[in-house]
Amino acid sequence: MKALSALLLGLLVAGGTLAQPLAYVPNEKSASLSVIDTATGEKRGDLPVGQRPRGIAGGAGQLYVTDGASGRLLIVEAANGKLRRSIAVGDSPEGVSLSADGRLLAVAVEDDNSVVLLGAPEGREIARIKVQGKNPEHAVFSPDGRWLYVSAEEAEQVDVIDVAQRRQVASVAVGKRPRGIGFLPDGSRAYVACELAGKVYAIDVAQGRAVAEITAGQYPNGVAVHPDGKRVFVSNGRDGTVMVIDVASNAVVATIPVGKRPWNMAITPDGARLYVANGRSGSVSVIDTATQSRLADIAVGELPWGVSIQ
Repeated sequence: MKALSALLLGLLVAGGTLAQPLAYVPNEKSASLSVIDTATGEKRGDLPVGQRPRGIAGGAGQLYVTDGASGRLLIVEAANGKLRRSIAVGDSPEGVSLSADGRLLAVAVEDDNSVVLLGAPEGREIARIKVQGKNPEHAVFSPDGRWLYVSAEEAEQVDVIDVAQRRQVASVAVGKRPRGIGFLPDGSRAYVACELAGKVYAIDVAQGRAVAEITAGQYPNGVAVHPDGKRVFVSNGRDGTVMVIDVASNAVVATIPVGKRPWNMAITPDGARLYVANGRSGSVSVIDTATQSRLADIAVGELPWGVSIQ
């Protein structure tokens, strides 16, 4: 209780507004969200959330967190950790994403082989869309909100959902076990990390096909795209590294050591810092994107899944 009270006080500044930006880290085993001040690099504290928090997205002062244990999407106030709503979405939900306009949410539900589309910010279910890949993990909106790209643990393709039609309309062949997905800011390409293939695939969105295969480290997983659209960051789970892909050449230009089992990541809005959740280290590594070097490791809870920054 003392830790939580201190956190809430620390989150508030003069005038009752939130210090920004903050990084929120869901810890699966700790059933908590660690809150990191990206300005100082310090952890502010931990907020108790759900039973097994996994996927996370945020916007307009709210956090959307999937709870793998209860099969629910939790809508949490970013300012104080207060639970606003709890919505049943299905067994074993994982990744959640928010459309660029902040009006739609997409939740990948593993055991249902589906993506649940909901209205934001209230979380009202709009559609439940079946996909071909088994155990879907991520469902990511294209920047224009037209498409959802869906990865799955048991797949060798990325399933493509037409958001307006509320159905899968295509699939793009990639390597085994596609995981993280990141679109370039202009929406022209998507980069997909394929864990068992040990490769990253660059997909031309207009053509609907992979146009490059990039050799990664062992078990590539998370993907984060720099806001300038010139670099893509990919975590290599077994290697404990993050690699940097130059978009112009699709070549790996740097490899940065981080913690054990790096997973999902997020980048600050100004593109200066990358935050990497290290599942087996119980930490978040902070990378300076300009120098492509690790600045710090911040202790969080047990089994951090990813990061959301707002």
